[in-house]
Amino acid sequence: MKKGLNWKVPLILAVVGLCVFLATPLSRKIKLGLDLKGGIHLVLQVMTEDALTAETDQEITRFSELFKKNSVTFTAGVKEKPGLFAFTGTDANQEAKIKELLDQYTRDWTISFMADRAVFSLTPAAAQILREMAVTQTLETIRNRVDQFGVAEPLIQKQGTDRIVVELPGVDDPEHVKNLIKVTAVLKWRLVKGGPAADEATLLQPFNGVVPEDAEIVRGDASRGHPGLYLLEKVAAVSGQDLRSVRVSQDEWGNPAVAFQLNTDGARRFEQVTGANINRALAIVLDDKVQSAPNINARIGDSGIIEGRFSAEEANDLVIVLKAGALPAGIKYLEERTIGPSLGSDSVKQGLFAGLAAILAVMIFMIIYYKLSGINAIVALILNVVVLFGALAYFKANLTLPGIAGIILSIGMAVDANVLIFERIKEERAIAKSVGSCVSAGFSKAFSAIFDSNLTTIISAVFLFQFGTGPIRGYAVTLTISLLANLFTAVFVSRVMFELVVPKTAKTLSI
Repeated sequence: MKKGLNWKVPLILAVVGLCVFLATPLSRKIKLGLDLKGGIHLVLQVMTEDALTAETDQEITRFSELFKKNSVTFTAGVKEKPGLFAFTGTDANQEAKIKELLDQYTRDWTISFMADRAVFSLTPAAAQILREMAVTQTLETIRNRVDQFGVAEPLIQKQGTDRIVVELPGVDDPEHVKNLIKVTAVLKWRLVKGGPAADEATLLQPFNGVVPEDAEIVRGDASRGHPGLYLLEKVAAVSGQDLRSVRVSQDEWGNPAVAFQLNTDGARRFEQVTGANINRALAIVLDDKVQSAPNINARIGDSGIIEGRFSAEEANDLVIVLKAGALPAGIKYLEERTIGPSLGSDSVKQGLFAGLAAILAVMIFMIIYYKLSGINAIVALILNVVVLFGALAYFKANLTLPGIAGIILSIGMAVDANVLIFERIKEERAIAKSVGSCVSAGFSKAFSAIFDSNLTTIISAVFLFQFGTGPIRGYAVTLTISLLANLFTAVFVSRVMFELVVPKTAKTLSI
């Protein structure tokens, strides 16, 4: 073997062998994207104000406990809007004490005093952080739900400031998965002030027809056997965020139910609320609907059961969404498309036909125009495709229809590199240099042009990947991998093949 080839040839064989191993069998290792396999495409908008609402509820509860512990007098904590609440009935002489407690407890809220009211406002910086966290948590929650449901190779990513794109290829039951994602799963336990009642007038009769400041009207879930309207306290005693574990269970009649256990902080608050409100009703509210409203007969610890006339499938789905966590904010569906697999099947066939036709046409041209040297380019081209599929399998990237277009484009660019090299070799031959020096000079002088053209295209592909979604990202991935593989196959592998088959003493070169 010629000097310098004893490490180059094993390296090439190792790379090619590894890529073949990673990519076979293709049907199992290469994952098809949404446009090829079919499935659903969703664009969601996160209602970030809901996160501010939840934070406001929690702060009212926490400050209520803090004021009681430090002997600060007040009548009630009232939520005025997301990020703004007030404590009524405060003593003006305790303003300094309240400010001191606020400074010790948090820097995210500012306070102002008006008569007997202490008004708390969330700072703009804290509000922005909560909005961003709501989007991030929503994305992770949706991903956890989809993972537990078993959807293979989902695409779930943030778009803009408050939108999330969800693509689920190969979904057999799109409606079931969509319903699983759509469920906000905001679970709260809230004390009942009145109800159930058939209409609002009857419900508010004990309150002179006016909704109290610290309460709101919530509709019962008629499908669960709890029709009518309820008047509930605005501030939740405990929420789904306090859950430590949840599982499918049975109620006392043997019907499917959901058993839960609270974390330490949630259990402490649950015990306090239930111990102080014995003989009152406590509503279990899921997604702003009352599932049940049992009476509190005794202090409740850290566990219980959610009953609601669930079917076995509904109970299991509720466990999935609660385990994955409640969405920190509501979601609005801006776009929803279901793509049939028949379109994907046709696209795959047409894409493969186009790719094979392109490769065949290029092979014929290279052999006719560059004679035996054209075979060198064809081998490099085939290895380029092998490396591409090996990399796609390794990175678990989805192959999309634009991705196939990226492969076809990369075939042209791979051959373009060989064309540049071969033309340089021809120029060197024209000045009567030896074959060996011509080959060496051809590769050396063409490399800078090949590198520059590949690099600029890769930069463009990176921008497409960064700012594109779905199939556009698939196009960027395949194009980038192909261009990187091109630097290996069209330059390194092609040169090694010349060195292997062309003797240093050769007088002619078939090009």
